[in-house]
Amino acid sequence: MEKYNHKKLVRDRIPEIIKESGNTYEARVLDDVEYEKELKKKLVEESKELSKASQGKILNELADVLQLIKSISSHYKISFSEVVRDQIEKKKKRGAFSKKIFLIWSTQPKG
Repeated sequence: MEKYNHKKLVRDRIPEIIKESGNTYEARVLDDVEYEKELKKKLVEESKELSKASQGKILNELADVLQLIKSISSHYKISFSEVVRDQIEKKKKRGAFSKKIFLIWSTQPKG
């Protein structure tokens, strides 16, 4: 049977799903440092998929990105309600992205 190299963080049930389909796999549990790195890599991967997704796939990709945000916050022992609270505060202070404003230039430095 042909082997496919994945070498990436996967959802918890993926090994079980592979086994149920009659296939085999090799996996290992990451240590905390590796896990942190792989979570961030996976967020970038899923964000890229979201940026390229057709309208019919947007919901699926948003769900993946949200799951990673929840996993990252949990890893850092930040409750998701804290993330939401911070997001609301930021929206109050700086706004959201609903006005579709694209800043061309300013005399104010970045940040």
